[in-house]
Amino acid sequence: MTHADTHPAFRCGRFEFTLERPLLMGVLNLTPDSFSDGGRFIDTAAAIEHARAMIEAGADILDIGAESTRPGAPEVTIREEIARLEPVVAALGDCGRALSIDTRKPEVMRQMVALGVDMINDVAGFRSQTAIEAVRDSEVGCGVMHMLGEPATMQQAAHYDDVVAEVASTLRERAAALEAAGVDRRRIVLDPGIGFGKTLAHNLALLARLSELAGCGYPVLVGLSRKSMLGTITGRDVGQRMAGSLGGMLAAVARGASIVRVHDVAQSRDALAVWQAVADADALGAAAR
Repeated sequence: MTHADTHPAFRCGRFEFTLERPLLMGVLNLTPDSFSDGGRFIDTAAAIEHARAMIEAGADILDIGAESTRPGAPEVTIREEIARLEPVVAALGDCGRALSIDTRKPEVMRQMVALGVDMINDVAGFRSQTAIEAVRDSEVGCGVMHMLGEPATMQQAAHYDDVVAEVASTLRERAAALEAAGVDRRRIVLDPGIGFGKTLAHNLALLARLSELAGCGYPVLVGLSRKSMLGTITGRDVGQRMAGSLGGMLAAVARGASIVRVHDVAQSRDALAVWQAVADADALGAAAR
């Protein structure tokens, strides 16, 4: 079964993705304090250069963020977040790839939609009506992520009776709120929020049972690249987690993820190419039997 068999096309601003194969979302952090590459691309020229390198490496979507959401990260003002984003979005507007903005502020969402971006990736899961209103009358894709609480406190007391059922229920509820406001369901993708108010056990349960979330009827986006759960499992520092990131990515894709959010685009592309070749051969064999 292909991703296209499971889900309809994903409408993402100027783009429509068939989801016949998993999509690569490359991470571009315009922040001084992100957990993985904070400060490397806060300079506009460096950010644009890195974005173009990710495009060359095979990224389908660029996910651009100007505020760190790592645990305990300080909040960035609306003005500062927009000031970091605007020149990069302007420079990449005609790059031929979908531009996603990673933000939880409705004011930033509205400004970025006005600038013509293709997707809003909301770590707060469109919990506020003003966030829904910011995207409602556009064509942008809507990334609905689950987060327990706020970034500053989300890891302090993460508790669920059944993490998979509760995360799925919350995401379905937020997707339904978007649809009720008039957002076409083909514009919506769900993200379980690996590491956002979850312990290692919670993260592993969400990955192991990802097919249950994929069965909700929306494409699933998974981002676990370089995250602390990989360090806990492997003992590797953040700069040494590429192999763990690739393993987690393939585990997610095998369980129904349609979009994977990654830092190492070229290596992720190669890993997915091998996975896809095997999946295609398996499908051909099944059809012949």
